[in-house]
Amino acid sequence: MYKLLLVDDERLILEGISQVVDWAKAGTELVGTARNGIEALVKIEAMRPDIVISDISMPGLDGLELVRRCSERFPEIKFVMLTGYKDFDYARTAMQHGVKHYLLKPCNENQIHEALVELGLELRELKRRDLFVSGIKQRLTKVLPHVKEQFLKEWISNKTYGSHDLEYYQDLFGIELNDKSVRLILFKLEDPHEYEHLFALQNIVQDMLQEVLLSTTIGGHLLVLLEDKQEVENDTLFTRIDGVREVFCRFYKMSVTIAVSDTDRMIHSRRLYRQTLQCMSHRFYLEDGSLITVSDLPDNDFSGGDEVELNEDQICLMIKAGDRGAVECELERLFGVLSLQRLDINVTRSYVLQLYSAMIRLCVPEERNAFTSGLAELAEIHSLGGLKGYVKEAATRLTTMYDRHFVSRQSSIVDSMLRIIAEDFHKEELSLGSVAAEMLYMNPDYLGKIFKKVTGEKFSNYVTLYRINKASEYIIRSGDVKVFELAEMFGFGGNAQYFSQVFKKVTGKTPTDFMKA
Repeated sequence: MYKLLLVDDERLILEGISQVVDWAKAGTELVGTARNGIEALVKIEAMRPDIVISDISMPGLDGLELVRRCSERFPEIKFVMLTGYKDFDYARTAMQHGVKHYLLKPCNENQIHEALVELGLELRELKRRDLFVSGIKQRLTKVLPHVKEQFLKEWISNKTYGSHDLEYYQDLFGIELNDKSVRLILFKLEDPHEYEHLFALQNIVQDMLQEVLLSTTIGGHLLVLLEDKQEVENDTLFTRIDGVREVFCRFYKMSVTIAVSDTDRMIHSRRLYRQTLQCMSHRFYLEDGSLITVSDLPDNDFSGGDEVELNEDQICLMIKAGDRGAVECELERLFGVLSLQRLDINVTRSYVLQLYSAMIRLCVPEERNAFTSGLAELAEIHSLGGLKGYVKEAATRLTTMYDRHFVSRQSSIVDSMLRIIAEDFHKEELSLGSVAAEMLYMNPDYLGKIFKKVTGEKFSNYVTLYRINKASEYIIRSGDVKVFELAEMFGFGGNAQYFSQVFKKVTGKTPTDFMKA
C-alpha cells in the first residue's frame, strides 16, 4: 500500500473525495488530509506519504509552491494536481518539478482511481529500477577494488592506455588522477611467502600511508601509487614508508626491500615504474630490507669505473699458507671495492666467479666436485652480500684444510728435528744450520720459524735447555764428576767456564753446588 495525503482548501471537495474513493482498491492508504499548502507541508514532513493529491489554487501556499518545495526536500513523492479549467495552462509549470498527472475539476472517483493505479505502476517500476541500480552498485562496490588493482597493473605495463582512458577510470573510481603529482613504491618480500603475506602488507600500507591512491600486486611484488603532497617532506614520507616495513617485519618476521621512485604526473607513471625496477635491481649491492631511492643509483650504471684489482693468485697463496686472517682481510678489501664501484651486475659477478674458479683449482680431488657445484649456487644468489658470504665461507673451508695439512707437516718436521737433537746434543757443532743441511738442505730460517711455532722456543734455546737437563740427570746418577768432563760430554766443547755459567743460569746453581746438593 502506498501512503496518500489529500490537500484541498474546499472542505466539501476534501470530504467528498475522502469518502467516495476506494483507496485500498487503488493500492493506496489515505493517511491524512490538509486544508492548505502550509498544513500539507507539515504533514508531509511528519507522514512521508508516497502520493499527494493537491489542489493548485489555495491560500497561503498554493499547490505549485508546495510541489516546488517538496521537489527539493522530498523528490521521491509523486503528485496528482487538481485544477480548474482556467488554471490548466498555469499548472503546466508544475511539469518542471516532475508532475505528470492532472485531474480537471470536477472529477469523479473513477478518474482518481485510474490516476492512482497509473501512479502505482510508476512507483513499482521506479522501485524495481532502484533495486536494480542498487544491486549494480553493490556488485560494483565488491569488484571495484579488483578493478582498481587491474587498472594500475595494466596502466603501467600497457602503452596503449592514454589520457582519455585515465579520465574514464578516474570518473569510475571517483578519484582525481590526471592532475596529481604521484610517485610509485615497490615492495619486495625477500623471504619465501604466500599471497596472504602480500595482502597483509597491502593493508598495512593503506592504513599507515594516507596518500595511497591505488595499489596492486605485480610480478610477486606489491606496487603502490602514492599522491605526492608538496607539504610533506621526503624524509618524513620515507620514515613512514620505513615504518610500514618495521610493522610488517614485527608481525611476520620477513624482510622487505622497498624501492621508491621520483615524483611526476600520472601520465608519466610508466617511467616511474621503470625507476622502481632499477632501484630494486640495485639491491644487489645492498642488504635485504633496504629502502632504495633514485638518489642511491649511480649516475651511469654502465660507466665501468676503474679496473678492479682482483689478485686471485695472492689470495690463493694466503689460503695455501693456512693464513685465515689474511684471507678474510683480502676478501673484505675486494668486496668493498666491488661495492664502491657499483659496476654492471654481470661484470661484478664475473669477478666473483673468476676468484671462485681459482679457489676450485686449490681443492684436493675428493673436494673438487663439491666446490664445483657451488658455481650453480652462486648463480642463484642475487645480492653482493650473499656472494660475499658464500665465497668467504668457501675460502674459510679451504684455508682450514690447508692449515691442518700445514700444521701436520710442520709437526712432522719438528719431530725429525727433535730426534736429531736427541741423537746429536753432545756434539759441539749441533746448530740450526747443521740440522737444516741434514734435512735435505731445508732453509734454516724456515726451519727456525716452524720449530718456534710448534715448540714455543728458539732452536738454540731449546738445545741449550736440553743439554743442561741431560747434564743434570747425569750428575744425579753419577755423583762426583769433573766440570770440564761435563762440558765435553754435553756439547760445550770442554769449555768448563762457559758450561758453568749456562748451568747456573738454567738451574740456579753452579755444577759444583748442584753436586753437593
